[in-house]
Amino acid sequence: MNLRGKGFFIWKIQDCEKGNPQAIASAAQAAGLSHILIKIADGNYPYNLDSKTRVDLVPPVVSALRSRGIAVWGWHYVYGYDPLGEARIAIQRLKELGLDGYVIDAETEYKEPGRENNARRFMNEYRKAFPNLPTALSSYRFPTYHRQLPWREFLEACDYSMPQVYWEKSHNAAANVKRCLKEYQQLVPYRPVILTGPGYKWDGWRPTEDDLREFFQTAEEARIPAVNFFSWDECRRDLPNLWNLIAKYNYGSQQSEEKPKALPEQLIQALNSRQTEQIINLYRPDAVHINAKRTIQGHAAIRSWYEALLHDRLPETKFQLTGSAGQGASWRFSWRVSPQVDGFSFGKDTLGVIDGKIVYHYTTFS
Repeated sequence: MNLRGKGFFIWKIQDCEKGNPQAIASAAQAAGLSHILIKIADGNYPYNLDSKTRVDLVPPVVSALRSRGIAVWGWHYVYGYDPLGEARIAIQRLKELGLDGYVIDAETEYKEPGRENNARRFMNEYRKAFPNLPTALSSYRFPTYHRQLPWREFLEACDYSMPQVYWEKSHNAAANVKRCLKEYQQLVPYRPVILTGPGYKWDGWRPTEDDLREFFQTAEEARIPAVNFFSWDECRRDLPNLWNLIAKYNYGSQQSEEKPKALPEQLIQALNSRQTEQIINLYRPDAVHINAKRTIQGHAAIRSWYEALLHDRLPETKFQLTGSAGQGASWRFSWRVSPQVDGFSFGKDTLGVIDGKIVYHYTTFS
């Protein structure tokens, strides 16, 4: 499922519309929300169960939201101390609830030494049960400040990045969004980005209406298909003016006027033309091209790589697109070549796109 539009994280169901499922669904529909993300687990334990009766509060909310055509994802704060236990509770909750997607919230605990293996064990166990469920990593806005986090180990098994773009103690939403997107473009592997903005107050600070307009506008300019806010509980209670602004903002209306460009098909066609300039015309001048052995940037370097690939290594091959998914700002696709060449027969690629041009290209091939 490709997320589009506006969404809200729900932390504690009982703090949202007094826990009334129909009231939650009505408020979500009135606000024009396309999706809701509900906390379903914390570490090794299920979440959003009634503290006294242990009744699960999530299913009736899911049912009410879906009756209004609103997608429901579950989110899970993970610590990494018992990765298999955390994976098992995720699997249990997702099987019980039948959700549309899953979000992994990994933060400070996963910056402790040795967490790479734990992240890999968690993702492997989870993906055995849910190999195709849309999955996102929700974490820090600026990866360069948090290099200890096992980004690669999580993202290799995720479909989206969902950075928490919270500009606490400041009012520079656009700068935060732009820097966040730039840093996430450098992550390996790259995953399409869905931004999460702040809908809460903290230590005397609160985002302003101008902040949120700037957040929306900058995300739209970057062709980000969906945005979220954290959290429903706090925004409705503490910041009703911001809830109303979010509800009224018609996010993505400018994007919907333009049909997403099918860049995978354009790229395959350009490769088969064997015209290097036709290929390069699909890339922004500052584009980054990454494979397992190296990272290059800029038209000159990318042009040289394609010239060597097409004229020296693959002089008589044809490329065939075997599958693609995405739209607008992000694409994932697979391909193969014929006749096969030793060490080069098929691959899977990810594209990040700004203004119809490739800004990030991660390619893997046999």
